[in-house]
Amino acid sequence: MKNTIFAFREGSSKYKQIYEQFKVFIEKGDIKTNDQLPSIRQLAESLQVSRNTTLMAYELLVAEGYIRGEGRKGYFVNELEPMLFQNASIPTDKKEKKSEIPVIIDFRTGAVDQNNFPLKTWRKIANHVLTLSVSYQYGEPFGEDCLREQIASYLLQSRGVKTHLDSIIIGGSTQQMLINLVHILKDEYPSIIVEDPGFDGARKAFQFHHLTLETIPVYETGIDFSKLEDMMSRLIFVTPSHQSPFGVSMTIQQRQMLIHWANKLKGFIIEDDYDSEFRYSQKPLPALASIDSTRVIYIGNFSKSFLPGIRLSYMVLPQNLLNLYKKQYIDFDSMTSLHSQLTMAKFMEKGEWIRHLKRMRLVYKRKMQCFVLELKKQFEQNITIIGEESGLYLLVKLHLNRSEKWLIQQASLFGVKVYPTSIYFVKNQSDEPIIKLGFSHLTSDEIRLGVKLLKKAWS
Repeated sequence: MKNTIFAFREGSSKYKQIYEQFKVFIEKGDIKTNDQLPSIRQLAESLQVSRNTTLMAYELLVAEGYIRGEGRKGYFVNELEPMLFQNASIPTDKKEKKSEIPVIIDFRTGAVDQNNFPLKTWRKIANHVLTLSVSYQYGEPFGEDCLREQIASYLLQSRGVKTHLDSIIIGGSTQQMLINLVHILKDEYPSIIVEDPGFDGARKAFQFHHLTLETIPVYETGIDFSKLEDMMSRLIFVTPSHQSPFGVSMTIQQRQMLIHWANKLKGFIIEDDYDSEFRYSQKPLPALASIDSTRVIYIGNFSKSFLPGIRLSYMVLPQNLLNLYKKQYIDFDSMTSLHSQLTMAKFMEKGEWIRHLKRMRLVYKRKMQCFVLELKKQFEQNITIIGEESGLYLLVKLHLNRSEKWLIQQASLFGVKVYPTSIYFVKNQSDEPIIKLGFSHLTSDEIRLGVKLLKKAWS
C-alpha cells in the first residue's frame, strides 16, 4: 500500500479512478483479505484530492462488496471468491456498450436503518419461537390470536383505536389486503374516491377490480374536501396521518366532517395509517378509526416501521364487514408467515416493539434534520422542501425550469438515484417537478454526500 502510486488520467472522474485502482489491487491480491485501507482523510491528503472524492470511491467499493466499513475502525478488505473476478481479464467486444454508472447513493424509500435494527433480540426471539410446537403446523386463516391481541393493545395505546382481536385481519401487504377487501365491496360500492396525488399502489388495487375512480385534490397545505358532497362514491381511501406523498395531516375538523359524510351516506372510509409512528414535531392526531369504528376500515403495517421483508400488515374491520369478509375467505390459507407472526407477537409482548419505535423515532429525526439542513445549504432558494415534519422521505420541488425526467437522468450521471412523483398524480398535476428522496437507510454522511452530488448534477 505504501508504494502504491495513483496516476490520474484526464477525462475520467478521480473517484472512479481511485475505485478502479483499488478494485484491481484487491482482485490481484496486492491488498489482502482483512487488510485495512487508509482512512478517508489520509488517502485524500496523500492523493491531494478532496475527502468527498475518496469517500465516494470507498462507498462504491462497499456497495460492490470489495470492502466493508467497521464503524469508527475504518475500512477493511472483504474475502472474495476467486471465481467472481476470473472473467475480468477476458477481452470484451469493443462495440459493447459502456456499463451504466454505478449507484453511489440511492435515495430509495421502502428501506429501514440496518445499523439500528434489533438483530440480536429478533434472532433470539425467532429461535425461541422455533422451539414451540405451534411453529410446526399451519396458521390461522385470519392471523394468530397472540399477534392480533398485541396489535389491539398497541392500537389502543398509540392510536386511540378500541378494537378486539377478532376484528383484526393479518395480511401480507396493504395492497394484497385492499384487493381482498374490495372483492367483497365492489358490488355495493362500484366506485371509490382517491387522493390526487395519492398512493399509486392503492389505485392499482382498486383498478384490479375495475372500480371507477373519483379524485379529490391534495395540495402541499392539505386535502380539499370542498367537492366531496358532489361525488357519487360512498367509499373513500385516505392517508390522514401522513398523506402519501405530500406528508400533510388531516385536521380534526376535516376528520369529523369525513366521518359525518360516511355516516350520512352509509359509506366507508379506508384509512391507511402506514407510517404514523414517525412524527417529529408533535404527536399525531388520533386515527379516524378512533372517532367512529363503524364506518372506518383501518389498515396498518410493520414494513415501514420495522422491516419491509417481514411482509406483515393488518386491517381492523367494522363488525358488519367482518362477518362478510370471514365468510368469503374462511377456506383460504393465510398469506403470511406463521413464524414471523409468532416472533412479532413475542417481540411486542416483551416491550421490544415500543422500545424500537422510541429509538428509531430519534434516529430518523436526526437524519431528517441533517437532510433538511444540507438541502437548504446546497440549494438555498432553488427548492421547496415538502414534508419535513414526519415520515421517512422528503419531497423536493425544484425551481430550476427542468423536467422530472431530466432531473432523474442527470442525478444518475453522478451516481445518485432519485425517484419521481408523477406516478402519484392523476389530474392534479404539479406546476414544477417534485422529486422523492428517502433517507431511512442512509447514514448522515451518505445523506450529505448525496445532496452534494445532486447539487453538482443539477447545477
